[in-house]
Amino acid sequence: MSFQISVSGAAAQAVRTVVPTLVADLVATGITSLDPALWGPEAEVEARKRLGWTESVVTSRPLVAEIYALREDLHARGVTRVVLAGMGGSSLAPEVIARTSGVELTVLDSTDPGQVLAALADRLESTALVVSSKSGGTVETDSQRRAFERAFRDSGIDPVERIIVITDPGSPLEASAIQAGYRVFTADPTVGGRFSALTAFGLVPSGLAGADIGALLDEADAVSLALALDSEDNPGLILGAAMASTTPRRDKLAIVADGTHIVGLADWAEQLIAESTGKIGTGILPVVLERDAPELATPLPDLQIVRVVADAGGDVFGDHDGADEIRVSGTLGAQFLVWEYATVVAGRLLGINPFDQPDVESAKIATRGLLDSRPEPEPAAFIADGIEVRGTPHVIGAASDLAGAVDALLEEIGPDGYVAVQAYADRLALPRLAELRGLLAALSKRPVTFGWGPRFLHSTGQFHKGGTPTGVFLQILSTPAEDLEIPGRPFTFGELIQAQAVGDASVLAEHGRPVLTLTLTDPAANINTLFAAVR
Repeated sequence: MSFQISVSGAAAQAVRTVVPTLVADLVATGITSLDPALWGPEAEVEARKRLGWTESVVTSRPLVAEIYALREDLHARGVTRVVLAGMGGSSLAPEVIARTSGVELTVLDSTDPGQVLAALADRLESTALVVSSKSGGTVETDSQRRAFERAFRDSGIDPVERIIVITDPGSPLEASAIQAGYRVFTADPTVGGRFSALTAFGLVPSGLAGADIGALLDEADAVSLALALDSEDNPGLILGAAMASTTPRRDKLAIVADGTHIVGLADWAEQLIAESTGKIGTGILPVVLERDAPELATPLPDLQIVRVVADAGGDVFGDHDGADEIRVSGTLGAQFLVWEYATVVAGRLLGINPFDQPDVESAKIATRGLLDSRPEPEPAAFIADGIEVRGTPHVIGAASDLAGAVDALLEEIGPDGYVAVQAYADRLALPRLAELRGLLAALSKRPVTFGWGPRFLHSTGQFHKGGTPTGVFLQILSTPAEDLEIPGRPFTFGELIQAQAVGDASVLAEHGRPVLTLTLTDPAANINTLFAAVR
């Protein structure tokens, strides 16, 4: 089977209760026939132009030979390393495809100067850059492109021979790329970025890196018929109902890789679900967990567990050894398509438009304002062993040391709350920061998410501002050892990532969310102090 799903406990009850209604309402055939009315009149205008992903398997087929031919041409010229400049769905889908396929793809979805410098310093003479942006106006991607153009020219390499662009037809990026002479792939404009795994956005970078993208489309095709049928066995209806319709509703979805061959699926699903459902004060918060995560040790009443396993079994209603959970298994292509269907089904059940992202723009506007005005940084409330401490008044008010500030933030968590750790730092140089997630989960006894900034702004950032208003936020910033100019821009990468962090914190504060910001002025020296304070 290309995809299997098994549910137990509250999820099983939701499936038994809700799926027959979805079948009677012809939801599956409605999605497949591109019916924009499925999500209500307020969503109809947006839905009308955002359902092309249901046909991606067919529309993407002609791309495969074109991508393979370009890969062979690049290899013949000694270009064997692929760097992807993209954000959100434009980077997360190629990342999981490449990692699962075991091929090298350097994903540059950061504005941290150290991470950009590392990408520029690694085998530039054999590197091709894929610039991936639907709108063409993504500041991170534009900045990365500018840095690589200069680096290529400084090394005597013509950027025209090394830069490949993926964008929507008619975008400003398409026009400028054609003018520059770059190779351009245009994607289906009726597919939103987070649903674009099986379009040019997912296929071009991973295919150039060496993944078998033809097989990936075959895997998705194998589950297409099951998803199109108004049947109680439809895996998209089952998963959507299990995600969104438990009683009482569990608004947090733990996704655990537990024996699957797929690497990184939870990170891709996180951005799909959070950005699609986190709005108008509701939604589903995905929580990417390790197999030994504290959240799994003691059942939490608002946390639905999904395990991505090697074999979910043939029975939809499984026993799962008494566990209350969802289990899914299958090929990567099938997983992409099933989760996309399930997410829009969940949107219908939640009564929201799964295709818009009304709160993403707020952080971008705040960032642009900071870059334009360049205000002096807000003074730290205090400095502890080289770590600057800032935050919203209720968090900082009573704190006099680092541990006290962390305690004050955790005290702001309500009984149905969560903690979001946002690391605006070089994930190559400071991978240990990700360990904060488990430590804070053990301390708070609540679900904890972890995101690298600014990458998460294009995924869970929508939920943080527009979803269930129960989060508290820990920002970790680091002062770069070396900054990097952005050619043609009046700001550096270091200034850009600082503005993105400060801008997002200000928007969160405006929404009444508790925020604690810790800036590591000497990351290598400060990190032990940080972990000691959290412990």
